[in-house]
Amino acid sequence: MHTQTATQRATPWLAIGSLYLAGMLQGLTLVSFPASSAVLKQMHGFSDAQYGAIFLPQVALAVIGALGGGALASRLGLKALLGAALLINAVSQLLLAGSMLLLPPTAFVSVLFGTACLGLGFGVSGAPLNGLPPLFFPQRRDTALVALHTLLGLGLAIGPLVASPFIMSGRWAGFPVLLAALCTLLAVVTFIQRFPRDGEERPAPASGQLAMCDPMPLPAMTPRTLHDEHPVRTAAFWLFTAIAVLYAFAEGTFGNWAVLYLQDVKHLPETVAASALSVFWAAMVGGRLLTSVLVLKLAPRYIWLSLPGLMIVAFLLLPFADTPILGIAGFALAGLACSAFFPLSIGLASQRFSRHVPWVSSMLIAALMVGVGLGSYLIGLLRDAVAMEQLYRLSTLYPIAALLLGFVVLRRRRTSALGETLQQ
Repeated sequence: MHTQTATQRATPWLAIGSLYLAGMLQGLTLVSFPASSAVLKQMHGFSDAQYGAIFLPQVALAVIGALGGGALASRLGLKALLGAALLINAVSQLLLAGSMLLLPPTAFVSVLFGTACLGLGFGVSGAPLNGLPPLFFPQRRDTALVALHTLLGLGLAIGPLVASPFIMSGRWAGFPVLLAALCTLLAVVTFIQRFPRDGEERPAPASGQLAMCDPMPLPAMTPRTLHDEHPVRTAAFWLFTAIAVLYAFAEGTFGNWAVLYLQDVKHLPETVAASALSVFWAAMVGGRLLTSVLVLKLAPRYIWLSLPGLMIVAFLLLPFADTPILGIAGFALAGLACSAFFPLSIGLASQRFSRHVPWVSSMLIAALMVGVGLGSYLIGLLRDAVAMEQLYRLSTLYPIAALLLGFVVLRRRRTSALGETLQQ
């Protein structure tokens, strides 16, 4: 007991800093391929369909990494998994940079392997990035998680701005090489630091899995309640999964095509396109922070149901983004609309399946990656036949369907809670 108290007093700030920097680097690497979209098309002559296809390996490997991360964490430990994720991300950036030395057909393969490594690194990083903050700060676990995801969002936001000077100076490859070097250096630092082991300082389950979960208390669980049933056997789980995929279609359409849309379709400067993508991710971060305050006054389900409406408005306004101000403002609105929808989805699903939170969270993250990749690929396939403005209008179907399913899942949730109360 004395040893545990001493460990808690000796705060390992270098290890904590490594963890939170890893979160920001994860965001930077995730946005590296969308931020390089115009360069890849110009340098290698990628078609729209080819550009959309580069995200498919990322989806497949992210799903594999997310589903396998839990098992690997129990065998290797969260620290080893974090270091491995950083090294895998470094490889993804080297493959991206190395594509400039290759002929177009081979370069396309190199980029495919790069996005595959990026997806694997992202999937594998899920367990340590979400599991370590509560171990470092067991009394402030929600704040610790929000802080890490804020830094991840910051990495997504500043990534295009960091890439822009490299692109403008004709030294684009320096951007992924810099990220590869930073990931490698941080991996080395991570491996030599002392991290808490999973289970050392397990916080009480009652503290909540997310900062943005519904405050409405559920009935006390009896030994056999509806929550004991495995999620895969319930309609509610599949509804949440479908909602996650539909949301991801919208996010992928916004994020992965922002630069190409404003440059190629609206003929706005590269700096404006990069700024719009950065503003999109920055608005997502700001929206999540704003939501963490709003949930103190409003039930999260109301915020959750309102966000698809903002997505619809953003999709309808983006076809009119003919000036820099309108382009940046349109993607700012899109980022705000997307900001808290997925975290709130995980929060509501975690309440519904309170005894299966890690499994449900991993599955919804996998669904998110599937939706982002498939949505981006579909846009690439359809661009030759349908104008991008029209694709944005058609994309309103995603948040409309998510909104309708949201009403259904909340209705089923109330029915489930009532059933548990009657059983008691």
